[in-house]
Amino acid sequence: MSNSTLELAKQLIRRPSVTPEDNGCQDLMISRLEAIGFEVERLRFDDVDNFWARRGSSGPLVVFAGHTDVVPTGPLDQWDADPFDPTVVDGMLYGRGAADMKSSLAAFITAIEEFVAVHPDHKGSIGLLITSDEEGPSINGTVKVVEWLERQQIKIDYCIVGEPSSSEVMGDTIKNGRRGSLNGKLVVHGKQGHVAYPHLARNPIHLVMPALTELAATVWDDGNEYFPATTFQISNIHGGTGAENVIPGAVTIDFNFRYCTEVTDEHLKRRVESLLKSYSLDFDLNWRLSGLPFLTPKGRLVEAVTAAIETELGVKTTLSTSGGTSDGRFIAPTGAEVVELGPLNATIHQINECVKVDDLDRLSRVYSRTLEGLLS
Repeated sequence: MSNSTLELAKQLIRRPSVTPEDNGCQDLMISRLEAIGFEVERLRFDDVDNFWARRGSSGPLVVFAGHTDVVPTGPLDQWDADPFDPTVVDGMLYGRGAADMKSSLAAFITAIEEFVAVHPDHKGSIGLLITSDEEGPSINGTVKVVEWLERQQIKIDYCIVGEPSSSEVMGDTIKNGRRGSLNGKLVVHGKQGHVAYPHLARNPIHLVMPALTELAATVWDDGNEYFPATTFQISNIHGGTGAENVIPGAVTIDFNFRYCTEVTDEHLKRRVESLLKSYSLDFDLNWRLSGLPFLTPKGRLVEAVTAAIETELGVKTTLSTSGGTSDGRFIAPTGAEVVELGPLNATIHQINECVKVDDLDRLSRVYSRTLEGLLS
């Protein structure tokens, strides 16, 4: 199985599927799935290719979810080799998408092939939900497929997302939830003028600084058993005309909340707007919610994945909700139990992205063992 997973991962990496392009990755996966009895629905929304595949018609429905798209390579001259020509050096597989997440996709396929070969008449159903819009705006990918599934009255019971979750060794961490992500764009208005005559102007940067200081120092909650405390971070400040002697007429501040289940996005919005008004600022504030928090507490899926990791790898895993968002945020609200399990995340989105070759087989075995725990 190791050679099979490695070779499939290489074939996927060779296809330069920079988001939202798929470039034939899904065709490759579909051909393998149809050969073992999966029924496949190709679901293209706008410029995004997606597919839904299922083997079986009864429950429970265990789904593997992932994405074929990758982030841009960055400067090609900084890579040791062509990022779309996978290479193995000193036991590491290099290439864009090696860790995020074409190795997981390859492991999905070989694990399912292995499981079906041993259990051709397995209980329940196996599904795959694959998109090419995870690294992009995430508008026409998983969220649209989930809406399609709901219209078809298809309910996912358990979902494994192949995001790179491991920290130090394969399987040491699985994500059983993610924090919510709330973005704000704040524009504070002042009055433009000459820096030598500040009494004739109103500097919006100066006006907003005390409010920003209070926002940065605010304790929004204390977190809980599964989540760290909510955080507020300013990501960009834009102000001024470019001239050294002009007080700007407005300043724009971009900020983000990564929030836990102790608060809601509406709660955070109210607190921020109330604080800004307390400083008598003239402001406009636009919000964009990019992900609700979700949590899968200890239950059948967590137990099956944890047991598979310990059996196959001899590793006691840790549950975590750290990191950014993933497409799990679109699947969990349907009532599915969702976890993320994949290779090490140390090089994701970086130059010379890589994954241990040995971990490909190990990951495939864990996926297959998880199916054993849920469907046999």
